[in-house]
Amino acid sequence: MKTSEHLPRVVCIGGGTGTFVVLKGMKQYSCKLSAVVSMSDSGGSNKRIRDEFGLLPTSDIRQCLVALSDEKNGKGLMRTLFMYRFEKGEGISGMTFGNLFMAALADILGSQEEAIRQTGKVLRIHGSVIPVSFTKTNLTATYEDGTTVTGEHIIDEPEHDGSLKITDVALDPKAEANPEAIDALQSADLIVLGPGDLYTSVLPNLLVNGMLEAIQKSKATVVYIMNLMTKNGQTYNYTAVDHLNVLKKYLGNRINTVIMNNQALSPDALAVYAKYHELPVIDDLDKVRNEYNIIRNDIVSNIVITKAPSDTLVRSLIRHDSDKLANVLVSILEYKS
Repeated sequence: MKTSEHLPRVVCIGGGTGTFVVLKGMKQYSCKLSAVVSMSDSGGSNKRIRDEFGLLPTSDIRQCLVALSDEKNGKGLMRTLFMYRFEKGEGISGMTFGNLFMAALADILGSQEEAIRQTGKVLRIHGSVIPVSFTKTNLTATYEDGTTVTGEHIIDEPEHDGSLKITDVALDPKAEANPEAIDALQSADLIVLGPGDLYTSVLPNLLVNGMLEAIQKSKATVVYIMNLMTKNGQTYNYTAVDHLNVLKKYLGNRINTVIMNNQALSPDALAVYAKYHELPVIDDLDKVRNEYNIIRNDIVSNIVITKAPSDTLVRSLIRHDSDKLANVLVSILEYKS
């Protein structure tokens, strides 16, 4: 039996529901699990956390903490509480209990970093959640027509023509990596990128000073989990290879393995996506079969997601399945060992 010091180390990089799904599945296995989370979100309740409390965004942190939380005792009550979104109350509608809890704790403890750490103890998480940076920064995107917009929320839900391609993204001001994130990457056996919005969940982490170098120097196997759907305003009509080409621009040839869903998606959900000009990502990975280890598998959830009425942000209806994804990732770890 392996001691905790000899357990495989898995680092998930991203934010939002995609990273939530991976963590929820992987926490069931014997590994040292860490989530390195983007800190540039500016939409929904995160905008209020930033503007009214002067704090860094907490929604992605909260989701990762909840994903890793202990669900055995209390039948997941704390998990449910931290995800609860208020639907009534002037000034509070749309906010989550977890975000307000962490804002209050940051005020009490005098440190948002310590508030995140203590929230992990309250939820008895199986692993660690690491903000990629503590620099207060915003994501900017430049499009093929020369237009530049600032703010992750505006990039995520564009007011402009969503078919325009993004040619570059950057952080303003430049952000410095959290040393804990660098340490986690340096000792990792497996680094997992995605799933999640390419330009607003995955890439913001890679733009932080020190992150690219840490991934490139790491001896870990680097895995990219391909998104199920294209994203209007970000990856309009992108194929699987298009996603990889964007990542290669920033990471070089560092990705070793690509995991791609090969099962049909819900027709009803696809009809909703089509209204937003979003389609299943086309599998054209045979074009790059000599560059990557490609794993095609059934990794999609059979559940179509519904969101709370007070949630003003656009959410994905079709998501990856936690258990199916975890099985694939564990098989990569076992092969590596």
